[in-house]
Amino acid sequence: MRFHTYSKFSPEMADAVDLQSLLDKLADFLLQSGFAGNQGQQSYYGMGFDEPGDRSLDALRQAILEALMESGQFTPEMLEALRGDGDEDSQAKLAKLLDDLVQRLIDEGYLNLDAPPQMPGSHQPVEGKGSIAQAAARDVNFNLTEKGIDFLGYKTLRGLLGSLGKSSFGSHDTPYLATGIEADGWSKQYEFGDVLNIDVNETLKNSMMRTGDITVPMDLEYSDLMVRQAEYRSSCATVLMLDCSHSMILYGEDRFTPAKKVALALTHLIRTQFPGDSLKVILFHDSAEEIPLATLAGAQVGPYHTNTAEGLKLARRLLLAQKKDMRQIIMITDGKPSALTMQDGQIYKNSFGLDLTVIEKTLQEVASCRKSGIMINTFMLARDRALVDFVKRVSEISRGKAYFTTTMTLGQFILMDFLKRKTRTVS
Repeated sequence: MRFHTYSKFSPEMADAVDLQSLLDKLADFLLQSGFAGNQGQQSYYGMGFDEPGDRSLDALRQAILEALMESGQFTPEMLEALRGDGDEDSQAKLAKLLDDLVQRLIDEGYLNLDAPPQMPGSHQPVEGKGSIAQAAARDVNFNLTEKGIDFLGYKTLRGLLGSLGKSSFGSHDTPYLATGIEADGWSKQYEFGDVLNIDVNETLKNSMMRTGDITVPMDLEYSDLMVRQAEYRSSCATVLMLDCSHSMILYGEDRFTPAKKVALALTHLIRTQFPGDSLKVILFHDSAEEIPLATLAGAQVGPYHTNTAEGLKLARRLLLAQKKDMRQIIMITDGKPSALTMQDGQIYKNSFGLDLTVIEKTLQEVASCRKSGIMINTFMLARDRALVDFVKRVSEISRGKAYFTTTMTLGQFILMDFLKRKTRTVS
């Protein structure tokens, strides 16, 4: 029988924790979208915070403790040994371990802190119960850095590709050939503007056939030049439209956080494998706005309604500004269009049923996207019969695809669709 002996706690215990594994387990907590802590809802890792989306140091410490237990890096026996008799000294040891892990996350560049100025009162101690340090744990907020966001995108992408059975991925292939670096096709005669990827053998062969001479230096003319052809790599502009109306966190399920994780995975995929592509993110609710990718991790759900038409209008404007071979919209939603921006700027809202006016204007925007050569692929997180009919109509007009999926399969469907669009005729 194996026995474990635990020595007195030392700060080195925090150094033994796999920081990247810990951060991966914290992904849902770090990307929470206003779902955690809602009244009547179960928070992430079983934690109940006073406010939804609690980003205080106290909340982070509790999340780290739960994540360590869940990942197996911190067994109940280790926790018992660390806590000891449960006195103040033991609690201080546990608090120090969690503080050291928070500091490691900060030192490694995954998190940063946003602390309001703290001025102790005339009789307020610096440490201990009721101290300024205890108040700071509630008031100091943490935020993901660009490195942290990129890491979560990478881990999500690896997980999604692993579920698809893919170990690698490349650029968008097309059946067209063009002069480039990789020689995948036959040679062609050089034309002005081609990349000078010279096929030396064919060029010299042309010279010898024309002159009948093999002496050096050889007589080369413009017509002798042959260049190798490579597969033409197309570029794609993508706008990811995320529905952030309140229905995305209702009915006991958080649908917005998985959508954000997919967006981070797409960002990492495009930046590392398709550097010529572009990705922009639009949140649509009562209205619609573009958000920087750096702020995506902290995006929250709200306001209440779903202004799909305004989101499509903004997406079309962003895509038309991109000079790419392909333009597409990936729309993730779980509800019917229920809002519309009027000509005077007022927002018309109707949450009861499918409002014919809202539907008509939305389909007009879909038709405008089609006329602009923009494909719309819709990922619906609901299966209401009326919504199914609406999504099918959107797909028919835009000649795009409709996927009726869940939060568990959303990422796989989106990546499969993105990666399968490898061959396309480019005019």
